[in-house]
Amino acid sequence: MDFRGINTFIHVANQESFSKAADILGYTQAAVSIQIKQLESELETRLFDRIGKHISLTHQGKIFYQYALHISNEIEEIKDVLSGSQDLTGTLRIGTIESICASILPDILSEYHKLHPQVEISIITDSPEALLDMMNKSRVDLVYFMDKRMYDPKWVKVLEEPENIIFIGSNDHPCTKKSPLMLSEIIKEPFILTERYASYRFILDQYLAAYGLEIHPRVESSSTDFIIQMLLKNEFLSFVPQFTVREQIAQGILTPITVSDFDMHIWRQIVYHKDKLLTREMKAFFQLVKEIETTEL
Repeated sequence: MDFRGINTFIHVANQESFSKAADILGYTQAAVSIQIKQLESELETRLFDRIGKHISLTHQGKIFYQYALHISNEIEEIKDVLSGSQDLTGTLRIGTIESICASILPDILSEYHKLHPQVEISIITDSPEALLDMMNKSRVDLVYFMDKRMYDPKWVKVLEEPENIIFIGSNDHPCTKKSPLMLSEIIKEPFILTERYASYRFILDQYLAAYGLEIHPRVESSSTDFIIQMLLKNEFLSFVPQFTVREQIAQGILTPITVSDFDMHIWRQIVYHKDKLLTREMKAFFQLVKEIETTEL
């Protein structure tokens, strides 16, 4: 049993596909199939169920997957120790949501790159649910997301900070002159919002439903930058995390709207899987985030 076969097994399990694993590893699909068959022969068990084009881990495969991750982490740690280098030269795969990617990560990653210029960084944006699933399948090293407080025994939580979610419009919008408003009043205005199942939009919809209310945005977009640009055209209001528009508020071109019967907090959170090797690249990222959070307090 060699490490290459174990590594191939992990990739097939994560991708749930021989062909996708082959593409990532730079092997042919036939080579991946041969490695898996050899591994199954050595272990004297079947690791994958193959039904048509779909594959999934067997019960024995799920058990071996945990050992394979442990072996992989141990190998990476040994390589790290034996390299003897103080410079970080590995990779960092970050899963995050679009609003954090657009407003918070640029400053963090700019500083991180100055400190560790040889680290290769990959950013994946998606919904919190999708990102956490990727993390559980070892497709990303960590997830930086925003949602209600979430906990799972499989995770290690590195950051948990509250954030205000606010109603906002351009400085010239009539609603900014009439603030404060009632919730039932403001939701009648034309809105541009994130998609329905984005974290804070979903929480808003749930909050409104509890009071028999609904909001029907004229425009939906996953792009924070696009939402801000549309707000500046003075045609819409929006509902966004305050940190995403902090600069525009300071410039006086966007104005928060007080809603007297509404208050919502959401939480910025960073987590990684407890079975994931805490690499030096991850440690450096977590340390930098904590330093920046402390500086901003």
